[in-house]
Amino acid sequence: MTGAAAGDGAPLLTAHDLLIERAGTRLLDIPHVEVREGEVLSILGPNGAGKSTLLRVLAMLQKPDRGTVRFRDFDGAAADRLLRRESAFVFQKPHLWAGTVRENIQLGLRLRREPAGSARHQARQAAVQLGIEHLLDRDARSLSGGEAQRVAIARAMVLEPQVLFLDEPAANLDLMAQTALMEDLEHVARVGSHATVLATHDRADAFSLADRVVVLRDGRVVQSGRPEDLFENPADPFIAAVTGAELSFRASVTSSLDGLLTLRIGDSELTAAGSAVEGSEVRVVYRPEDLFLSRTEISASPRNRFQAEVTEIRSSGSLLRVRLEGTGHWVAVITRAAGDELSLEVGSRIWVQVKATALHAFAVQTS
Repeated sequence: MTGAAAGDGAPLLTAHDLLIERAGTRLLDIPHVEVREGEVLSILGPNGAGKSTLLRVLAMLQKPDRGTVRFRDFDGAAADRLLRRESAFVFQKPHLWAGTVRENIQLGLRLRREPAGSARHQARQAAVQLGIEHLLDRDARSLSGGEAQRVAIARAMVLEPQVLFLDEPAANLDLMAQTALMEDLEHVARVGSHATVLATHDRADAFSLADRVVVLRDGRVVQSGRPEDLFENPADPFIAAVTGAELSFRASVTSSLDGLLTLRIGDSELTAAGSAVEGSEVRVVYRPEDLFLSRTEISASPRNRFQAEVTEIRSSGSLLRVRLEGTGHWVAVITRAAGDELSLEVGSRIWVQVKATALHAFAVQTS
């Protein structure tokens, strides 16, 4: 991310009261969404959430059944014409034309009647930026998926758009190609003053690139804001899961004060962040990396300290995923080095510490 100011620019693209229905099903129902100058906005959600539909509507490639999209101070046909001149769209599957990579990158410039020498120079600059200058004279149809997607992005960036739309650009690539492409996209997003709108189902991509994130489910915005706000204050269990939280256990509320709840789990008590009434039932969620493990009792300030038994240890590269039983069911993620230092094994008794603000309690929905 570019820092605090990146998501605080003036609105560049604004949509109000968007509605799209098909066969009686609402595919998109969004009261308000905006793209700000110079920011990276990630539209995140599972398959079928409406991410690509919203992206196309914002780019004015698809007309909603109801609602308006404004670009700068224009709406209607004037906004459409201006946005088409000042934006570029990169699709999930790149559409490259017959010819060389250079010819593909230059295409938009030639359509704008850019002089041949200038178009050639700009195409090379864009290729260098994306690490594909060695491919300029290659047949575009002979490229790998990752190479083709870079050409599509270079073709978009060479037009110097005010808004760059990216629709799941890494979805059809293998893991190594995905990682490399997203690293390049992070650089591209920070060059110049353009806004970038990324639709993705990948949590890591959305949060690593974005100044702000809009999370969709069933065509509706569940929560939007800065990545750190979604991490620290998830609106519901779905958002908590999106940010990498674990669904842990149910508990009953024994007291509530200043945004902190005292919870009873069996014969034990925990303190968690939330707003629920005394006597109600809640579900507690947390992120595994927020648990601190120790062989000895912890005397630090966090309110939640308890003993638990290690029931399972799974290796995941340089990390260990440790399942624990004690004051609920828990999962901790620690480094291998930490696991070795703790001499962890199944059956071990271990002390667990977790801050109250790292536990989020949500009222259990009853039908």
